[in-house]
Amino acid sequence: MSITEIESYRLSRRGFLNAAALGAASIAVSACATTGPGPAEPPPPTYVEPPLADYASMYAAVNDGGFDLPAIPVDRIDPQFLRQIVPDPTGQKPGTIVVDTTGHFLYLVRPGGQAIRYGVGLGRAGFEWSGDAVVQWKQKWPKWTPPDEMIARQPELKQYSADNGGMPGGLKNPLGARALYLFQGNVDTLYRLHGSPEWRSIGKSVSSGCVRLMNQDIIDLYDRVPSNTPVIVTSDARQPMVATANHKAIPIDAGVPDGSVLLGPVKAVTNAIF
Repeated sequence: MSITEIESYRLSRRGFLNAAALGAASIAVSACATTGPGPAEPPPPTYVEPPLADYASMYAAVNDGGFDLPAIPVDRIDPQFLRQIVPDPTGQKPGTIVVDTTGHFLYLVRPGGQAIRYGVGLGRAGFEWSGDAVVQWKQKWPKWTPPDEMIARQPELKQYSADNGGMPGGLKNPLGARALYLFQGNVDTLYRLHGSPEWRSIGKSVSSGCVRLMNQDIIDLYDRVPSNTPVIVTSDARQPMVATANHKAIPIDAGVPDGSVLLGPVKAVTNAIF
């Protein structure tokens, strides 16, 4: 055999061995891929709150319960007080309502670190009362019955006293299109989250009422709030609640009407409901 033939043989043998080695490695890798665990499951998507409608739609004129609510001129309201989705500043569990009396905001906490924020107007009761409660009764176009103390100050309201049947629900009713009644234990706090036709009062402190929302906003909140929804009223939504004695509200009405059906058994307000 010549030298040239010997070198050719060596090269051919070396190529065969290299090919064989590569083939074995490929089989080993293939075997690893088929016997090992599959690809990791992607993490579940972060909850994203469905977008709200545009302001013209949210605050448009609407017929509700036989009453014609006028449109709200959103261009004349500070945009921060219009309904919107924001990062949740409260740290509370989803489903909790937090009223920030300093910022004049109401937050409905949603999953995924979000909240729906509504602008509110505050009356004397809005500053006189703070603490924890639950929404234990709610009413569409509620009757308003001014308390005796209010009638004593404003005798013209006597026509709406409990003895006279109260003021029927309607566009001029101080409780607006909806009212959420807050309880502690079995006790009506006389504190209300309610509607108001006075859109100019949103974001401001006014002479009477509890926490008032624009009628279109209280209708939206009412539809999102189930029974026993926890409510926190605080002067700073960013700070955790400090356990303090709750203050008695200045009554806006004479309480839940006799014979009303509550939303369910009232529980003591503890962390268990949050």
